[in-house]
Amino acid sequence: MMASDLTGNLRQMIAVLERERQALASLDADELTCSAREKAGLCDLLADVRPDALDNEARGLAETARQLNEVNRRVRNLLAANVAARIDALSGVTGQLHQASFAHA
Repeated sequence: MMASDLTGNLRQMIAVLERERQALASLDADELTCSAREKAGLCDLLADVRPDALDNEARGLAETARQLNEVNRRVRNLLAANVAARIDALSGVTGQLHQASFAHA
């Protein structure tokens, strides 16, 4: 992969991750689905790139993408935890009982 392709793909990944963050904030399920597809496609394009092939610019872009992905992962986990807590409250199940039921499944 040429350096320009690599930096272009990394810039595109950053843009997708920023759109994903906005979709998470607005709970836009359609945009989340599109973002997931685009991220998967970009990961496929980047799959064969070795870390030693990165120049300073690409390394910086990769680090930015890594940080954005981590923030988005944390937001997704918080949303999932909030949903689980609400479902547990509705069903009258405590967190420990809920976890125990999954352990037996």
